[in-house]
Amino acid sequence: MRTPPPPSLRLPALAALLAALAAPAAIPCRGAATDPGVPRLEKHGGATQLVVDNKPFLIRGAELSNSSASSLEFMKPVWPRLVDSRLNTVLATVTWELIEPQEGKFDFRLVDGLIEQARAYDLRLVVLWFGSWKNGKSTYQPLWVKTDQARFPLVQSEQGRSLNTLTPFGDATCEADARAFAALMRHLREVDGTRHTVLMIQVENEMGVLEDSRDYGSAARAAFAGPVPAELMGYLAAHKDSLVSELRELWEANGARSSGTWAQVFGPGKPAGKEIPVRTLVPPMTEAEHETAWRKLWWPVDEIFMAWRYARFVNRVAEAGKAEYPLPLYVNTWLQQRDHAWPGTYPSGGPVPQVLNVWQEGAPAIDVLAGDIYVPEFQETCERYHRCGNPILIPESRGGGAGAAQAIWAFGKMDAIAYSPFGIDRAPDVDPEFAQGYDIIAQCSPLILEHQGDATMTAVLLEQGGAPQTVRLGDYQIEARYAAHGPGPLHAVASPERVAGLFIATGPDDLIIVGRAMNVYFSCAAAPAQSVGLGTVDEGVYADGVWIPGRRLNGDETPEWKALHFRAEKYGIQRVKLYRYH
Repeated sequence: MRTPPPPSLRLPALAALLAALAAPAAIPCRGAATDPGVPRLEKHGGATQLVVDNKPFLIRGAELSNSSASSLEFMKPVWPRLVDSRLNTVLATVTWELIEPQEGKFDFRLVDGLIEQARAYDLRLVVLWFGSWKNGKSTYQPLWVKTDQARFPLVQSEQGRSLNTLTPFGDATCEADARAFAALMRHLREVDGTRHTVLMIQVENEMGVLEDSRDYGSAARAAFAGPVPAELMGYLAAHKDSLVSELRELWEANGARSSGTWAQVFGPGKPAGKEIPVRTLVPPMTEAEHETAWRKLWWPVDEIFMAWRYARFVNRVAEAGKAEYPLPLYVNTWLQQRDHAWPGTYPSGGPVPQVLNVWQEGAPAIDVLAGDIYVPEFQETCERYHRCGNPILIPESRGGGAGAAQAIWAFGKMDAIAYSPFGIDRAPDVDPEFAQGYDIIAQCSPLILEHQGDATMTAVLLEQGGAPQTVRLGDYQIEARYAAHGPGPLHAVASPERVAGLFIATGPDDLIIVGRAMNVYFSCAAAPAQSVGLGTVDEGVYADGVWIPGRRLNGDETPEWKALHFRAEKYGIQRVKLYRYH
């Protein structure tokens, strides 16, 4: 945070201050950093970027399995595989039960060991705080929390059955979680406040109610019967024209009230006695109807009600942590899906896209709301999260070649901060498809970061057997077609199921293109009567941000003398200069 200059400020210092004021503004967060290079989020044009040691940083991440980071010995053979996978950041769990085995007595030896091991391999860390919740359940708490259900109450089903998850209506639970999280953040500041091995923190994990649509405990019932909090109603009124469409339409369908109970404002909840189906059950309908039916909010008020309460709980925890060390914080969620569309078949109350605004108002100390995207609607899900100023961060998703393609697309099209497949340590060997994709991202990271947010970069995802994709960049229309084989004799090369194309305009007629298994065609969007020719085409690589050209491509290597071809074996980079002719 900036402080006003003293009256005696000299001219050189004044010049430095003016330069600092001209730089991109940091997104404000609570607390004060002891080091100016502490990781933070900054706006870069229309994008939000992670800045580490005062330089933008693209997280090529991967998440460990839940229990892996609980043993430093277990991790010893894992680190070399992570390096060979071309990661620069590891997402690792730190659990409440292991750092506070006795109330008020903290043990950070495991945390320190993880940081030391990461540094030894020149890797960064994103710490996943498994506090009160993980996957809609509460299993990572200390035993002194689990066994004192009077002090730390559980969610109650409609039938009065205790579910194995702590209720967000438990004030003592919130305060205990917040104290533990604050202690962790304070320790991270002390041991890493100038080294910046730890870049971000995930607060909790996939929280929400499973097995029922909301909490039916006494405190929850009283809150549900009472008025919607004034803060949320004020937010809806102030942002009525910019709310996510799902929430705005629901509010308007119920009269766009300015006050009322939860059911009055957002409609009725789950019918009394209604069982939560194990899988989504929908009435007979056409295939086209089913394509949209599963996205509708089932008993939306229950989910909105729980989202507000979880957000307020998490905000208290996040505020306590940021007061100690203001690293960027995010929360992740288990998504609504085609065959698990009812709240309760997925965790009801987590930051799914349809309640994005509820979480933004309820948890302002959280910087990013993120989805764990395993669903086939990858692009649509990213677009639903990239609303109302929310940056894109993908903490869990697929690996392999398809995951590498998704990462390239997310960085190039959605200005993503991070991409991370889950469970990278489960495989005994490095996945060459994924590693090669991350290698190409590593080569292009300086260029990607330079062009995020300024409308000079875009990307496509292509599916084997799928339709071509068309994007516009500057004056040019670019069509990318899936093409496993180029001109000439065919070779036995496995055809990848999903590939990405990344397009960066470095000048009016100059492009850097990353691709695999595709042909790329150009037309002039600004003057359709003109044809577009390939002036020069060079393949090459980037080394430490410097372009190193390889072959000059022409003839058979440029199909029909008007297209670029990228081979199926692996991603490549081509630098092209275009020209126009009549």
